[in-house]
Amino acid sequence: MNYKILIADDDTELVKMLRTFFEFRSYTVITASDGAETLKMVGRKPDIILLDINMPRADGIEVCQRIRDKVSCPILFLTARADEQDRVNGLMSGGDDYILKPFSLKELEARIIAHLKREERRQKKSTYRFQGDLSIDYSAKTVQIMGQDIELTKLEYGIIEFLSMNPGVVYDKERIYEKVCGYDGEGDSRVITELIRRIRKKLQKYTDTEYIETVWGMGYRWEK
Repeated sequence: MNYKILIADDDTELVKMLRTFFEFRSYTVITASDGAETLKMVGRKPDIILLDINMPRADGIEVCQRIRDKVSCPILFLTARADEQDRVNGLMSGGDDYILKPFSLKELEARIIAHLKREERRQKKSTYRFQGDLSIDYSAKTVQIMGQDIELTKLEYGIIEFLSMNPGVVYDKERIYEKVCGYDGEGDSRVITELIRRIRKKLQKYTDTEYIETVWGMGYRWEK
């Protein structure tokens, strides 16, 4: 993947060296030499920001504070300040890492890669529910038991998703039907009884656990 990196530093020789280094490694490099220019360059949506603390027209701490709520990408401070309180201030302002000058280019790249991979994992992270041998991936809309995919229709999965996201809550057939099929769904809420019977049959091939419980005279609920 071709990552875009924003290097914000008023040391022109350092910026030139970093540009050469990262462009050779196929990064797209954009630069800024002061705080005001950095704020403009953030609009180009970099994947990661290297931010010097000592810059004119708004220092790195101020820049980080102003952009942190608007960008989710990692922000790494580059600075010659070795004082502990300076490092604390940088991290508390929203920075993700703190790299002291002078630094090793190999270490800098290793930290950048680590932060980029962590950000990718965060963005791709699915919402799961694990319960006994059963797992539900709400992002992929899949259900597994002991790693075995359970083949479900759209409506069958919809019932599992709705009930499992509200465990212990009893819903009558009408409420389930409205949630899964919509208010304008064609059919009858009695179809829910048949769909739940099919779901249970499919799950029972792999487990004896009764995940969907019948509450007589009231409806159904997902086992807590």
